[in-house]
Amino acid sequence: MVLLELAIVLIVIIVGGLVVIIYNNLVRLNRQIDQAWANMEVVLKQRADELTKLMATVKGYMKYEKGVLGELTRARSAWMNASTMKEKATADHMLSGALKTLFAVSENYPKLSADQGFLQLQNRISGLENEIADRREFYNDAVTVYNIRIHTIPDMMFAGMLGYKDRELFKVSPAEMRDVVIDLDVEKK
Repeated sequence: MVLLELAIVLIVIIVGGLVVIIYNNLVRLNRQIDQAWANMEVVLKQRADELTKLMATVKGYMKYEKGVLGELTRARSAWMNASTMKEKATADHMLSGALKTLFAVSENYPKLSADQGFLQLQNRISGLENEIADRREFYNDAVTVYNIRIHTIPDMMFAGMLGYKDRELFKVSPAEMRDVVIDLDVEKK
């Protein structure tokens, strides 16, 4: 009888330990996703802040490129006003496209291309773009691990009880994957 009671206690302890381990792992993975998103937002905010300096530098040189500057301004405003991950992702892609256009068009302005302030800002923003890409990848890795765990045994049994649902990957829409059309024909303007 004592052996049976000891076996039951041991089984309860093992099952209880597994439940605690699974719960803690799910919480850790969930928080890791939040941290990855917050880390990405830090770099996105840095880029948005740098854009005001870049636009101030560019305005004096690009008198005929109001459309490019307007697009950049709209994209920055969209990012600053975005409240959901999806809205921020869309605005982020708008900003990336506007920056590509701006940097391509800047080649038509030799004085701008030679301006040290512009070159420093361009290098800073290019570096931030690389950091953003790295952070997106880290975020998507964290989401993928989490989504797999909540759908595999034994975690899925507890994930359902805890209300854990799939988290959304940072995706690019087909429209956002198209190449940015850049018209470098200054004579038209």
